[in-house]
Amino acid sequence: MARSAKKKKTTKLIALSSTNKAYEFKKPLQKRIKYQGEEVDIKLHEDPNGFSYIVWKNKKYMLDVIEKKQNRYTIMVNSVWHSFTVETPVSLKRKRFLEKQGDASSSVSIEAPMPGKIIDILVEENGEVKEGEPIIILEAMKMQNEITSHISGIVQSVSVKKNELVMKDDVLIEIRKG
Repeated sequence: MARSAKKKKTTKLIALSSTNKAYEFKKPLQKRIKYQGEEVDIKLHEDPNGFSYIVWKNKKYMLDVIEKKQNRYTIMVNSVWHSFTVETPVSLKRKRFLEKQGDASSSVSIEAPMPGKIIDILVEENGEVKEGEPIIILEAMKMQNEITSHISGIVQSVSVKKNELVMKDDVLIEIRKG
C-alpha cells in the first residue's frame, strides 16, 4: 500500500530588529527571501570544521549564534553583533497592542546585550534620544558595538561610566517614553 507524501507545513514568522523593524520569512526557510522589498538569494552553509556562514551576492559572511533566550537571538555575522526577536503574526499583534496600551510616561531600561567595556556614552541625562539612535559604544571581544535605543524619549538616567566593565543584562540607560 502506497503512503501519501506529507506536505511540510510552512509557518509565517517575523524577525524584529532591535529598532522594531520587521522582516517576514517562512519556516522552513526558503532559498529566496525578501530583503528591503527585493527578493534575494541567501544560502546557509556549514564547513567540515563546524563553522557556519551565509553566502549572499557571492560573498561569504561568517555566522555565529551567540545567544538564544526564548524568542530573542543575538548573532554575530562577520564580527558584527545583531539582536532580534522572532515573532508569529499573532504574537507580533499582541506585542504591538501591549506597547500601545502601556503608559506613555513609563520608562524603559536599555540593557547590555553582552559583557564588555563601556568605550563611550553618546547621550546625557535629560537629553532627547530617538529610536534607532546610538547611545553607547560597548567593546566586546575586541570589537566596538553601537548600542542603540529602541524607543524615542528622554534619558532619565545613565547607570554606567566610561571604561566601566558591564555584564550581560546590566542596565545601561533608563529612557522615559515620550
